[in-house]
Amino acid sequence: MLANLLRPKTTVSAHCDLPCGVYDPAQARIEAESVKAICEKYAGNEDPIFRARALKIKEERSNLVKEHLWVLWTDYFKPPHFEKYPQLHELFNEATKLAGASGTKGSVDVDVADKLLGKIAEIDKIFWETKQA
Repeated sequence: MLANLLRPKTTVSAHCDLPCGVYDPAQARIEAESVKAICEKYAGNEDPIFRARALKIKEERSNLVKEHLWVLWTDYFKPPHFEKYPQLHELFNEATKLAGASGTKGSVDVDVADKLLGKIAEIDKIFWETKQA
């Protein structure tokens, strides 16, 4: 009898773990813009102490980009999104690699930072399309 009282009466589903407002590619974009700005400042400064600090901060920010992207990839986007946008997995893979050791985390190349921002922009476009549905 107790089991019957505790059994859910209604089954519900949601496309995200928390209210929708918590997911936004803007978080990854802001960190990626910071990475790009650091790359530009690094190139314009010869001070070894400044450069060491810049590299440390750039690596931290690159890691935050990956974390924000991973949350979107693994928590927000669901199978119906990947069916409608089959390029999503590849986009996320490319973006996280661009933020990783072979990308902005391991490089001070502004062009790499621009490529990362481009991938995030593509993800952002799809994200907002899914929010309209």
